[in-house]
Amino acid sequence: MEKRRVDESVQVPAPPRIDRFGFAKQEHNSPDRLVKSKSAFEYQREERRLRKWRKMIGVGGSDWKHYVRRKPHVVKRRIRKGVPDCLRGLVWQLISGSRDLLLMNPGVYEQLVIYETSASELDIIRDISRTFPSHVFYQQRHGPGQRSLYNVLKAYSVYDREVGYVQGMGFLAGLLLLYMSEEDAFWLLVALLKGAVHAPMEGLYLEGLPLVQQYMFQFDHLMREYLPKIGEHFTQEMINPSMYASQWFITVFSYSFPFHLALRIWDVFLYEGVKIVFKVGLALLKYCHDDLVKLPFEKLIHFLRNFPDDAMNPDILLPMAYSFKVSKRLEELKQEYEKKNGKVAESQVKQKQARRTA
Repeated sequence: MEKRRVDESVQVPAPPRIDRFGFAKQEHNSPDRLVKSKSAFEYQREERRLRKWRKMIGVGGSDWKHYVRRKPHVVKRRIRKGVPDCLRGLVWQLISGSRDLLLMNPGVYEQLVIYETSASELDIIRDISRTFPSHVFYQQRHGPGQRSLYNVLKAYSVYDREVGYVQGMGFLAGLLLLYMSEEDAFWLLVALLKGAVHAPMEGLYLEGLPLVQQYMFQFDHLMREYLPKIGEHFTQEMINPSMYASQWFITVFSYSFPFHLALRIWDVFLYEGVKIVFKVGLALLKYCHDDLVKLPFEKLIHFLRNFPDDAMNPDILLPMAYSFKVSKRLEELKQEYEKKNGKVAESQVKQKQARRTA
């Protein structure tokens, strides 16, 4: 039998290098750059940590609520250290309240996807390829990842027609789909926007972005109180938070930040709420303080949208973020903002009620 001859002149393209999260590796911003190879001791430590988490959760999450009631401080400490990646999908559903929503609404997601139509379908299709384009799950046009993302976003736009679909929502849904099924991701999106555990996020995506405006007001005041030299310099250079921080809140750092850092922020965000976004924002500015107070406008804008790699290490940045105590001040600033914008807010509520009764 004659052996087949291989044409050595044919060049087979090398498969793309993929990091541990599924993103195509890029030398300048790979999420693995700051992560060194693990020693045997570190692997053993990870195994012990995983056993603790499995014991805390129980089979399928059966022990979770009991453990949270008994040892809330232990749960908070472990979440701040980072949820084991293999358990992230389940833990996120448990701490967000989305698992309960799923169980209370059997068949609803399927109904929304299959039998309902959305006015946002073309907008969703147009934006899908912009969501995590370097991730293997979303790279194939009309592939399984893009189809799942379309289904979740379409279902939500039907479920909540007032919010419908806004571009930033794609990054939330896209992140969730990397850790859970379509239906689970949909209900977690509902839990976030409707406020199953924490304050609802839907105001980030409503017309006029009312919650974004409030968060920018609060962040600006916090920044000036905690980092007065930066606040003074930003005033001189006419820099305001909407120029650099709105995406932090709209996508919860999932848009342009290293994925390994975004995941650690999301662990805390789902358990403690939006205050972690304020804290991380303040920590970033504090870490880069000496550079920020020297830069002119153009370089400031570029810097604030492209933080250096050393500022993106979660083991350095997050402890710095936790040192900021903002809960009480955030509530005071919220009341101040609402009082200041009371007439506008009242007008928006009346318009909202009018649309519902029309």
